[in-house]
Amino acid sequence: MDVQMKRGLLDVCVLAAIQSEDSYGYQIIKDMKPYVEISESTLYPILRRLEEGRLLTVRSVEHNGRLRKYYHITDQGLGRIEEFRNDWKEILSIYQFITREEANND
Repeated sequence: MDVQMKRGLLDVCVLAAIQSEDSYGYQIIKDMKPYVEISESTLYPILRRLEEGRLLTVRSVEHNGRLRKYYHITDQGLGRIEEFRNDWKEILSIYQFITREEANND
């Protein structure tokens, strides 16, 4: 898969993981695991990039004597998910076009 495409997909996956409630890194990884494997070394740069892009915000909360960062999706982040849903329709249409000969040959 194209690196840029995968990067964009992972960004949207992370946003989707925190869409319904604020979450922290380890929980995001656990929530995504049934669908996509993501490591901490991949996740945290994504979170920083999304924060810099104002697609999410961060707040620190003390938990068991340590600070835990909680991530919250912004309106811009929700807009990015909606944008992805619209883009996905076009991608599916392209996929159907590309694979139509295979379907006809079966």
